[in-house]
Amino acid sequence: MAEQLNFDLPPRTALGRDDFLISPSNAVAVSMIDRTPAWSLHKMVLCGPSGAGKTHLVHVWAKDVGARIVDAAALTEDMVPALANTPVALEDLDQIAQNATAQAAAFHLHNMMFAAQMPLLMTGTGAPNLWCMGLADLQSRIDAAGVAVLDAPDDTLLAAVMAKLFHDRQVQPASDVIPYLVLRMDRSFEAARQIVAVLDHACLTEQRKLTRSYAATVLDKIL
Repeated sequence: MAEQLNFDLPPRTALGRDDFLISPSNAVAVSMIDRTPAWSLHKMVLCGPSGAGKTHLVHVWAKDVGARIVDAAALTEDMVPALANTPVALEDLDQIAQNATAQAAAFHLHNMMFAAQMPLLMTGTGAPNLWCMGLADLQSRIDAAGVAVLDAPDDTLLAAVMAKLFHDRQVQPASDVIPYLVLRMDRSFEAARQIVAVLDHACLTEQRKLTRSYAATVLDKIL
């Protein structure tokens, strides 16, 4: 019998509005992001823990308003004039606190977008007043923005997110697998992503269906 070939393909990530899951832990943030014309000074900070859905919500917003999505660490001053004439989502802004070049570019982008009255959405982890930008003028402009917070997931949202992650990887767990995992895992989206990735790889490698007993066997080795 010929050996079966396994292709460990990357997951298909769905980033549309219909794929974004709403619960009490994120409903307020979603509502704030959706009210773009009402943003004070035309800007908003979206913050929350890693894996909370910031990037997904940014893509939803960008599609709705026709925005460009830019990694803050990749921002340079020569990019600013073209960006300032369109809505922009500046991702992981908290990560440039020690990057003087990117901070200077972000500062000029703030000023030019404010003059053009274009909406600017910024993302990062933790409260924005704790991002401690080396460029004080940039920090003051961040502090002046509204803040939408994506909280850590409740059980219902965590279960729904895990179901979506399995679906993205084309894995069909038994009906009792996700409730079992939710009760035993760390309360974070990052933990959900890691567990789904491990179980997907194990099932693919060993050609096993994802039952609760198999999930327990796999996770006992890593938790």
